[in-house]
Amino acid sequence: MTVARDSPSPAVPPIDDPSAPGPLTGIKILELASEWTAFAGKVMADLGAEVVLVEPLGGSPLRRYEPFLEGVAGPDRSLWWWHYQTSKLGVELADDDPRLGELAAHAEVLLTDAPLRTDGLHRDDLIHVTITPFGRGNPRDGEPATDLTILAGGGPVWNCGYDDHSLPPVRGAGNQALHTVGLHAVAATLVAVLHQRRTGEGQRVDLSAHAAANVTTEAGSYEWLVAKSTVQRQTGRHAAVNPSTATTAYDNRGRPVNTGFPPRSVAEFRAVREWLDTLGLTDQHLEAFFLDLAIERGGVHLSELSVIPEAMAMFGAGRDALLLIAATLTDHEFFVGGQQRGLAVGVINAPEDIVADAHFQERGAIVPVHHDDLDRSFLYLGAPIAFSRSPWRISRRAPRLGEHQDTNW
Repeated sequence: MTVARDSPSPAVPPIDDPSAPGPLTGIKILELASEWTAFAGKVMADLGAEVVLVEPLGGSPLRRYEPFLEGVAGPDRSLWWWHYQTSKLGVELADDDPRLGELAAHAEVLLTDAPLRTDGLHRDDLIHVTITPFGRGNPRDGEPATDLTILAGGGPVWNCGYDDHSLPPVRGAGNQALHTVGLHAVAATLVAVLHQRRTGEGQRVDLSAHAAANVTTEAGSYEWLVAKSTVQRQTGRHAAVNPSTATTAYDNRGRPVNTGFPPRSVAEFRAVREWLDTLGLTDQHLEAFFLDLAIERGGVHLSELSVIPEAMAMFGAGRDALLLIAATLTDHEFFVGGQQRGLAVGVINAPEDIVADAHFQERGAIVPVHHDDLDRSFLYLGAPIAFSRSPWRISRRAPRLGEHQDTNW
């Protein structure tokens, strides 16, 4: 995520040595520009790997992906390009340019979405990583595919949506298919690097975006494979064969929140009971006594809900207590209060809420990146992981077209 606006520097969690190299420093990766490889290359570049991004003459089509800075198109103004190419060096080469082979000869990893195009660059000690929609050699190899079609065909779209099945399924936003296969590619590449450094042997690593999307469907795939059952979409909760209890509530302004799973343990029932008392809501909850019974009996277990009516009543009382609390507070107050009490409740933030959220800023999840060519800084999505000694950081903005043309290893 890139927010195109001037920005101050948010607080960043301290590390022992802010100048320490990233954990992947020393790994040389040659990436042929593609939307399928972009996220994997970005993750490894932000972790310190030296990633050289090769674009065709005239620049990658990805530079024309919307949105653009201030709505004005240009090869160096795509916010999509900015986000996915951070920390990389960029060169512009024709397929038959001998420099492509020279760069590949000194790379440990070749990252591409076009295995046939790069087979001639393979060598015994090279880690040749390919990310394609269906996997190398698959009968569907070569079919047109997008993030949307991969999520739909792989299964996640079927799992996402609302209790009202007259509404269509919902595609998860944010290029989830590209990110899912990209993270699989990062993990597989690092395992291959460890093997290569111990044995001197390279290998081919083949990633299928379709397969990567399919393994994120949780019960969706194995329910069908094992029981031939089909899960159903549910609002704000996991898809399931049999409907589960709704978890969406509304705060005192009508904004949605997620109550998570109702309390089951003694600690959770005590936390909900205490929260009601603190807010002066106990008398408004007509079944609050069931919370006390749940504490006395040691909580409830999921296996009891369908066979013991009293357990179901206690479980329902916990759910109703959270609904009442949510309706009394703002969404942020409900989220913070639940988290402080060890309850897995959630707030539903819009993107602009996330950027402004103090927790995200303190955590270093939103960071400024300076664009020297524009003499401005912009907010970017930062590291999802905080390392104490080997930081994940955006070391530079995305390369301008042909900016590092003389790069050599």
